[in-house]
Amino acid sequence: MESSENIKAAYPWGHERRFNAFPNYFRKIMGARVQKVSIDAGFTCPNRDGSRGTGGCTYCNNKAFNPSYCMSTKSVTRQIDEGIEFHRKRYREAGSYLAYFQAYSNTYAPVEILAELYNEALKHRNITGLIIGTRPDCVNDEILDLLTGISKKRYLSVEYGIESCYDRTLLRINRGHTFREAADALEATARRGLNSGAHFIFGLPGETREDMLNEAEIISELPVKTVKFHQLQIIKGTAIEEEFRKSSGDFVAFSWDEYLEFIIEFLEKLNPAIIVERFTGEAPLRFLSKAPWGKKRTDQLVNIIEKRLEEVDTWQGRLYNGQSSVRVAQRVETNIYCRR
Repeated sequence: MESSENIKAAYPWGHERRFNAFPNYFRKIMGARVQKVSIDAGFTCPNRDGSRGTGGCTYCNNKAFNPSYCMSTKSVTRQIDEGIEFHRKRYREAGSYLAYFQAYSNTYAPVEILAELYNEALKHRNITGLIIGTRPDCVNDEILDLLTGISKKRYLSVEYGIESCYDRTLLRINRGHTFREAADALEATARRGLNSGAHFIFGLPGETREDMLNEAEIISELPVKTVKFHQLQIIKGTAIEEEFRKSSGDFVAFSWDEYLEFIIEFLEKLNPAIIVERFTGEAPLRFLSKAPWGKKRTDQLVNIIEKRLEEVDTWQGRLYNGQSSVRVAQRVETNIYCRR
């Protein structure tokens, strides 16, 4: 094997960390640490209001990841003010802030309302740009045109909750959209030159470890700039808590050591051009039905992952071979979604 020093010099992302890390990317383009400020703008989702389903995603409780200042009863401006104050105490290095429309589906409204909310955030003196969290079935040409116009003046990224590459899983967790729709939304976003992110969950019901590892190959060929990976967290009061209680054998419930080795294998197969924003999720312990990893914080887990990458002398994309877009399209096309 080629020496570690030679490999470090060859990393395509331009720094010596063994994965294409999101903080380093932002420091490069912004010149300083950039912190997200979450916003709850009062949206809902099409699998909640009846247009595609009811009840929402089976694993979802927005309170489990919304900061305390983030409430839809407050204006966008007030949430930004309180969020900046919150983060100044915890992240003193932050040089600028991104308004992160996070809760529920943040393109799920008429374009006039979206423009008003986004522009309110952009008028704040400390906001550098926007991150818009949404679903693949909640964008259209008119909305993407709005986002494209904003992106010509300010930083903007569209972050899609996709969660799984398998339609059988998307059906089971009540997502209400197909993986084909996700791929189409990413393609439409990329055609406009917009930054896009995608979110995936490992440990969803019915998926084996092999299923999840195989997703690295599929994700690698999507036109996506950044990814977030989370382990499934069983949140109290959700439908998936009851499903797990009744059918725990349908879940791969990773211990931390098992997840660590899984993530290393997954990273080795992942396209090195994709920027990794997160490896794990972190919900307050009071929300968790099960907390098998104890009180480990996200930054601690990243350090452990990086140490393990060094121990086994590997890196993101070491086993990535590339794949033709035709082959990926064929795989997606055969991933049929059966509605109830």
